[in-house]
Parts: sequence; structure tokens; C-alpha cells
Amino acid sequence: MDVTILEDLGLTQAEIKVYISLLELGSSSAGRILEKAGIQNSVTHRALNSLIEKGLISYILEGKKKIYQATNPENFHDFIDDKRKRFDKLLPELKKRQGASKSNSLGEIFKGKRGITQMYITLLNSNGKEYNTFGGGDEVAYEIMGDMWWKNLHVRRITKKIPSRQVFDESIRKFGDELNKKKMSKVKFLPKEYAQLQETVIIGDYVGIAIFRDSPYGILIKDKVLADAYRQQFEILWNKAKN
Repeated sequence: MDVTILEDLGLTQAEIKVYISLLELGSSSAGRILEKAGIQNSVTHRALNSLIEKGLISYILEGKKKIYQATNPENFHDFIDDKRKRFDKLLPELKKRQGASKSNSLGEIFKGKRGITQMYITLLNSNGKEYNTFGGGDEVAYEIMGDMWWKNLHVRRITKKIPSRQVFDESIRKFGDELNKKKMSKVKFLPKEYAQLQETVIIGDYVGIAIFRDSPYGILIKDKVLADAYRQQFEILWNKAKN
């Protein structure tokens, strides 16, 4: 079971092991949790206390012994909502500080699959009018990020009502044909010889270049002049590509 999302929500490895163990055990004493989770006694008790504070487990007293139980996993929604509310209170101050140091250009590097995901989210949140891409290929779409990752990306884009024009090479014709059936999506194709290990995305004042290798990384640049130049290059490829 992939529990990395629980790490993203701020749980430690110990908290995750304790919570999962409790889900499987049902009501349990600390001793049984300790045995099943396979972590040190002091670490287990810290994780229990922390999970109680987060509202993810509860306990009752049987004499002097505490019997713990994991709350319904749906309680994570409340946990997430609480984090969102706390963040929303902080957001105005963060934006204020960002504005104080804002410059006309921005360059960032994103590493790993999570980093690539964050880069594409930033691009979709850029308030650009149209999403243009070129490059990428079969290895990119299916072996590196996975077919579902790309499909979910475009679901997010369409939900945000961002139209796209994209130039694929023939190695990803199947995915391109499927995407062409979606609303706000237009794909044209170039020969397989145009396949690349990277995809270039132009939207608004941003250019994102995702390099898909065993350890993928991305480069994100905010520069209107550069974005306009890449957009001209995209138009040349778009006019050359075929349906």
C-alpha cells in the first residue's frame, strides 16, 4: 500500500506505522501496537500522543491501561480541512512577503516526479490564456510519469477551463487521439523522429521544460520575452504538424 500521501499530509513514518497498525488491530493496548509497528517504545508513545492531538486516534481507560483505536479514515478530511484553514490564515502574510521581493523574471528547478508535478501545477495556476506544448514521446508518457499522470494533468487543465494546442510525435499517437476527443484540447503530430526526452510548455509568461530521465527534473522560467519567443517556435511546429 502506497502511503506517501500521508507523509505529504505531515505524518511521520512512526505515526503512519502506528495508525496503520491500529487500523488492522482494531482496539489495542500500546504493547500490541509496539509489537506490530516494529518501532521503539518511546517512539510509539510519542506517535500515539501526536495522533491523539491530530484527532486521528482515540483511547479509553480500562482500569489504568489505555486502549487505543484508530478513528474512521474519513476523519482525514477534517484533518486536511483544518490544515487548509490554518494555511489560509497565513496566506495573506506569505503573499505580502512575496510581493516585497518580486522580480520580473523567475527561474526555478524542480527535481523528481513530485517536483515535476509541482512545476506543472504552477504552470496551470499561472492564469495563462492557452496551454501550448511540444516535445515528449512514448518513453515520457508511459514509462517515466505513467499514463494516468498525464490523463489526470489534462483533467485538471480542462477543469480550469484552459484550452490547449499541443504538438506530439507519432510515438504517442494513441494518447494524442484520445486527448483530441476531449474538450478544449487540440493535438497535431510530427514524425517519430521529432521524439524528445523533454517537453516544453508555454503558458502565459511562463516556460516550463520537463526533462524525463531516470531522475526527472524541470526548469521553470517566468519571463514574458522568453515565453513569447518560445511561443513563436511553437507556432512554427504547429503549422508544420499534421492532424
